[in-house]
Amino acid sequence: MPEPDDGPRRRTLIKAGFATAAVAGLPLIGQEPAAAAFASGAETAVGGAAVQGAGPAATSDWHRHVVGPRSRNVSPVRVIATAGDVRDPVALLEPGGAVTVLTRPQPPVPPAWPAGTVATASSYHDPNGGNNGTYTTYYPSNAIDGDPTTFWNDANPATYPAVLTITSPTPVTLPGVTLLSNSDGVPVDFTVETWDGAAWQPAGSVTGNSAIQVPVAFAAPVTTTQVRLTVTLDQDTPRGQFTRVNELWPGLVEPIVPPSVTLDFGKVVVGYPRVRFAWASANHPGVRLAFSETVAGLSDRSDFSRSDFSGGAGTDQFAVPARGADWTDTAGYQSGQQVHADGLRGFRYLKITLDALPADAPAALPYGTVAVDNVAIAFTGYLGTPQSYGGWFLCSDADLTRYWYAAAYTNELVTDTFRATDCDPRGAASPTLEGRLVLQDGAKRDRDPYVGDIAVSGRTLYLTHPDAAVAARNVLADLADHQRSDGWIPPASLGGYTLPLFDYPLWWVTASWDYVLYTGDVGYAAHYYPNLLAVLDSWYPSVTDADGLLSKGLNNTGGYGDYAFLPRSGQVAYYNTLYVQALNDAAGIATTLGKPADAQRWSQRATAVAAAVNAHLWDSAAGAYLDSADGPARHAQDGNAMAVTAGVADPARAAAALAYLASSTRQAYGNAFMDNETLPGVSDASQRVYAFTSYPELVARFQSGLADSAIDQIKRTYGWMYDHDPGITAWEGIGPGGTPYEGTYTSMAHGWSTGVLPALTNQLLGAAPTGPGFATWAVRPRPGAVTWARGQVPTPRGPLRVQWESGQRRGAPTFTLRVTAPRGTSGQIAAPAPANPAAVRATLDGHPVAIGAAPHHARLTGGALLLDDIGAGEHELLIH
Repeated sequence: MPEPDDGPRRRTLIKAGFATAAVAGLPLIGQEPAAAAFASGAETAVGGAAVQGAGPAATSDWHRHVVGPRSRNVSPVRVIATAGDVRDPVALLEPGGAVTVLTRPQPPVPPAWPAGTVATASSYHDPNGGNNGTYTTYYPSNAIDGDPTTFWNDANPATYPAVLTITSPTPVTLPGVTLLSNSDGVPVDFTVETWDGAAWQPAGSVTGNSAIQVPVAFAAPVTTTQVRLTVTLDQDTPRGQFTRVNELWPGLVEPIVPPSVTLDFGKVVVGYPRVRFAWASANHPGVRLAFSETVAGLSDRSDFSRSDFSGGAGTDQFAVPARGADWTDTAGYQSGQQVHADGLRGFRYLKITLDALPADAPAALPYGTVAVDNVAIAFTGYLGTPQSYGGWFLCSDADLTRYWYAAAYTNELVTDTFRATDCDPRGAASPTLEGRLVLQDGAKRDRDPYVGDIAVSGRTLYLTHPDAAVAARNVLADLADHQRSDGWIPPASLGGYTLPLFDYPLWWVTASWDYVLYTGDVGYAAHYYPNLLAVLDSWYPSVTDADGLLSKGLNNTGGYGDYAFLPRSGQVAYYNTLYVQALNDAAGIATTLGKPADAQRWSQRATAVAAAVNAHLWDSAAGAYLDSADGPARHAQDGNAMAVTAGVADPARAAAALAYLASSTRQAYGNAFMDNETLPGVSDASQRVYAFTSYPELVARFQSGLADSAIDQIKRTYGWMYDHDPGITAWEGIGPGGTPYEGTYTSMAHGWSTGVLPALTNQLLGAAPTGPGFATWAVRPRPGAVTWARGQVPTPRGPLRVQWESGQRRGAPTFTLRVTAPRGTSGQIAAPAPANPAAVRATLDGHPVAIGAAPHHARLTGGALLLDDIGAGEHELLIH
């Protein structure tokens, strides 16, 4: 029995009368904005009150912005829909006491065609192994065999009309027919005709259908020997836009609405669903659980199931014993090879239906009565309570503060234990990761650690929950342990560590340096140094051309993908600017380990690659870097942004490239990752936004003195995701019009999209490591229009605290920066200042600062006053 949650009992309860139609039309979301609903939920630790305009002294209670649950027992916050015979649905929200009762009568036996009836079709799919290896046929006769588990499937997707003709040996009198279809896509538009002996006569027409079972009544009973079904549109599904007809019954069979309750957990959660069944009728009634991260994904199937890859039902099944049960949804079968559940889920909405799969009879039947006392989820992600945070952030802009904590929560959802039962089923299970804490990519899917994701989510983790930094180390070490003999490092465990990606070995290098910088684990660097040598001095040289640039296609890499499996080839700006970054990061590791020759060699190679990028990939006409030297001219966000952050672009090129991105990729929901649609096979490149590639653009804008444009981009990208269903969490990708870019398959809580958090801490607040374990650090605020910020950065030596604010003194602007540095560290501080040295008036800890004077060697550069050799303790830099 799940323990009661310890949150406040404030819930918005939408009772049964609103029915399922309310969900489809989204009025509930419209009446109560998603973000606001979270604030009132029992599992929301904070109210998210606005801080706009408040001074820093008034906002020390940063913990009220924390989003995660207070305990691992997480309850839903409201009922948003019911259907069928459901009594007291809101009882599900409170354990003990009243119960919710679902009742469904046994359905009547449907009518059958006369013996000898035959079915033909315009086409049918060849038999195959189905989606689970079981021999499966798709003949037209399956539509009249009386078995609802078999079906006719036409031969080709999205090919119309698809025609099914049924011929009876004797005349039958029909008041109508009933179409029973497949939950994996149903006929949307179709007509029914009957044969009068000389010609086909129209008998019925349906448009806009979304139901599995559809009675089509004729205007008057018709006596005929033939019926023809013509389908002109089907639902589009991940398995294709096929026509599927399980049965066409000779008569009207009114569907009995399966009783269901749809629950809202208020935000995306992750873990094992738990249901307490109080009792049930004695016939083993089944329940089916469908999960979705969004309202748009709600249906009779989950928006994603691991068993989708093997032809699963798309729901989790359970047969309820008469005595009831405390059931935890774990992967496996309840009865032999029947009544299967997928187990762990990432979702916001849960639909519980009294129903069962035909193949599960008699272990589970789709009728009877079920009484449910309580529903919850055993949360498996990192439990991010205020007490667990090592770092925090606040600023004068309430939106930015909210996005920081939303990103932290997104990352908590993907910081989890690796389990073969819960990970991507496509060969991702690995005994070397089993039972270890890892950073996965998504809460819903793929649930596999990808090193490119860790390049972002790792920084988010180090800045919030350093006690869990081992989650990044476990992945980085495991991927290195599976390095190929030629030096290539796999991107993930997927496919038994064989997924061929061109860019991800470089992310392993940069993510490894990040890990050492933030944690100080030099032992990791020393242990895996041979792997670093192999990937940079063996594999990447094997794909380097005569111009000194990486060129995809060399060394049989033409079929390799990248972070988005984009069909790019040849000299690609993104690969090469990332290469420059990785070489410089590797030089940092070499220097740390006392290997100056390696550091010098990699630094020199980075300089040479940067020069080659500028020589071969700079498009002076556009004022931006080409995506690739091959094919039509296009300019990508990733290559242009990383040219700035990796130091490939000089200030003039950096300014031009960022201006080009601002003018050519801007969308209401962020900046697109490409400026046109010339990338083969990608029809929406100029409308698709990846927070993953937006992160380096944000950093580039902050570092180039364009803080306000960075903040604008943050608000468009993260504001869009925060304010649209499911709210709070960061999406894997945004597509045309601001929709999830791959529909319901899209992961709506993805670690690689949390870059807003390190961007705000490292760039806006300004605190970042410059030496392993923050032995040295830098604090350089880039405030833009933000008037104050404060925060804490966790380090192995203790917290690094930063607070700054802009103001006025005697009519002149001032800027105050306060830094508290831990023992055994030193760093550099900087603050915005006039470019004219004669106009600078500054004090450090109350003492005047002189330009160029020891011990801090103050100097003006890039619109800031920089001071070196700031030691441990409290310091205040005042510029006025």
